[in-house]
Amino acid sequence: MHDADGNCCGPAPVHVHDADGACCGHAHTQGPRHIYVYSPSSAVIDKPAFKRGIARLRAMGHEVEIDADALSRDTRFAGDDATRLAAIHRAAASGADVALISRGGYGLGRLLPQIDYAAVAKAVERGTEFVGFSDFTAFQCALLARTGTRSWAGPALAGDFGAAEGIDDIMLDCFDDLLSGQGEGSGWRMPKEAARADGTPAVPETYIEGATLWGGNLAMIASLVGTPYLPEIKDGILFLEDVGEQPYRIERMLGQLLQAGVLGHQQAVVLGQFTGHKPTPQDKGYKLQSVVQWLRTQIAAPVLTNLPFGHVETKVLLPVGAQVSLSVEGRDALIYWGHTH
Repeated sequence: MHDADGNCCGPAPVHVHDADGACCGHAHTQGPRHIYVYSPSSAVIDKPAFKRGIARLRAMGHEVEIDADALSRDTRFAGDDATRLAAIHRAAASGADVALISRGGYGLGRLLPQIDYAAVAKAVERGTEFVGFSDFTAFQCALLARTGTRSWAGPALAGDFGAAEGIDDIMLDCFDDLLSGQGEGSGWRMPKEAARADGTPAVPETYIEGATLWGGNLAMIASLVGTPYLPEIKDGILFLEDVGEQPYRIERMLGQLLQAGVLGHQQAVVLGQFTGHKPTPQDKGYKLQSVVQWLRTQIAAPVLTNLPFGHVETKVLLPVGAQVSLSVEGRDALIYWGHTH
């Protein structure tokens, strides 16, 4: 495998894509795939991005099936609740290789009690991979809690495949890995951090084997606390990201997970990208790193940072609910899971 600088390192030879796009040399070609695009959350506002995403996937040779209500709208939603619920079930019945959300936003939380999770689980068993992030976290957590079924934290159609500046190469490579069944892990480099007061590294050398990887959008996970849709993961690896949340609000949501006992049951907490916020006069030096340092005083598990995942162009794909291993050597971190097909 390769680290975030493309150098060899680590405990096992696995196929990973790193934050700089380094690759171990596996072939990434695969035949056309059937991709089903649907809208379970907010309405698609950026129609040009939607069309670009469809066109680019088709130009790659894939068969892209668009749900009948993918561009529907009811106030802020992609159709009323019944419409979006039916779209999820059509995606499950489509027989597609990938069920890809058009975008995130808000709305899936309203649908959780009505989703036919058994039908979705059977679709996954037959080979359909459900892919998305942001608001989609609610669906992924509920699916894992109710059936133990894996899904993929990854791109959305409009914002990623339809981006005006083009498709991010690393994200596309990771998506190709999913389609070909070759992806085995993701590595990245954490930023330099000062040692703790006792002289130990901010992130210690770590090796965790056979832990459940789960997580996604922090706000969505916090909203599921106290509901039957939050998985009860013991000794897991929790990854988190968010957008448009000030550092104090990020701390508040982490505090909720802490006080609910969620964080204390994890072997590691991995922080992705937290974007879209600006410092205010009230902060006076309080920033995201302040939250990270606070969190490290609250839990014994290592807190990693800079995972390339979130509301950013460069995002890796992560198997939510899969058994994974985690290694940290210096600033280099690696989550790996082996073949998932």
